Amino acid sequence: MSGNVREATESLVTPILEKLALELVDIEFTKEGKSWFLRVYIDREGGVDLDDCTAVSEQLSEALDKHDPIDQMYYLEVSSPGAERPLKKPQDITRAVGKNVHVTTYAPIDGEKTFEGILKDFDGETLTIEMKMKTRKKNIEIPYEKVAKARLAVAF
Repeated sequence: MSGNVREATESLVTPILEKLALELVDIEFTKEGKSWFLRVYIDREGGVDLDDCTAVSEQLSEALDKHDPIDQMYYLEVSSPGAERPLKKPQDITRAVGKNVHVTTYAPIDGEKTFEGILKDFDGETLTIEMKMKTRKKNIEIPYEKVAKARLAVAF
């Protein structure tokens, strides 16, 4: 059910986002307590504001009402992915080169499954992350197929 809702929502929201020069980051359809939530995360270079989220929410709500792909009651939320934006697609990772990232892997690499540092390179197959190890820096290479989750990370 959740996959079908995501696909239907993506097909409805994509033309809206293209018209507004926005990008789809992610869609979640999840149950929290007794309520269902359809969350649509949008972005653009330089970020999105409340007006962007409102415009997408209004147009998407209208399209969802018209096509009615969801059987149960739900709440629609349209928002920015925030400062720690998930990196879902290869192009997201490519755009994150030079930024601080947090990556978890399916299997350990050098005995670790969690890595945080500056993404130095991504060639489509391997991420190179510069990590600080006490007083020195070390480059870690992570095969893309081993990445479980990746997101931007706020550096302190």
